[in-house]
Amino acid sequence: MIRTFISALLALVRAGLMPQTMLALENAALRQQLTIYRRTQKRTRLRSEDRLFWIALHRLWSECTRSLIIVKPATVIGWHRKGFRVMWRRKSRPGKIGRPRIPRKHIAFIKRISSDQPGWGEDKIAEELAAKFGVHHSPSTVRGYMVRRTPRGDQTWRTFVRNHAKELWACDFMTQYTAFFAIAYVFIIMQIDTRKIVHVNVTTNPTLPWVKQQIREATSDDIVPRFLVHDNDGIFGQYGKRVTVERGDRTR
Repeated sequence: MIRTFISALLALVRAGLMPQTMLALENAALRQQLTIYRRTQKRTRLRSEDRLFWIALHRLWSECTRSLIIVKPATVIGWHRKGFRVMWRRKSRPGKIGRPRIPRKHIAFIKRISSDQPGWGEDKIAEELAAKFGVHHSPSTVRGYMVRRTPRGDQTWRTFVRNHAKELWACDFMTQYTAFFAIAYVFIIMQIDTRKIVHVNVTTNPTLPWVKQQIREATSDDIVPRFLVHDNDGIFGQYGKRVTVERGDRTR
């Protein structure tokens, strides 16, 4: 496999140093030989490293399908899709899906505290569990086991979104895999009332300072929302901080 890539790389460097006329003549000679080979050979056997070479080349140069002779363009695309199916099959193996459940006594304790102390949120309950009982669970985990209470007099989340849609933005991450199965994180900020994408950027190493910088860039035209909604991803609460947007101080 390594030998195949090195040979292809050397050929690419050599082609870049050749005059255009010589390169065109060499391509014509190679194509003629491949045509003869295809005419005399019924079926070509390819190795795994050959398939990987064509997959990578297709990602870097989409017009490489014009030069395909030994295989069809659809075959190369099928190899790439098969690679992604194998990757997702490994990630979805049984026994590795979701977070492990916390002990039942912890669940019962969280339900009891949230029922006895209706004014406490998940942050307060998590702090009390850690400080007084040595039980450490994240606020998002605690929230999942709290007793659900029906709000009285307060507006529901749907009503809040409908009333403040014009001054409400939402942000989140999505993941995208590259040709070599590396993970790229796509950060998107959307305006709720118009569903307009306000800002989008990609990184391979998302951090809280990077997220703050994206919010600064999204609000560079002094268009600042009153509310910025995000999920409980740990990146928004690193180092005990929260990402907020305010006039005069876009991020804090």
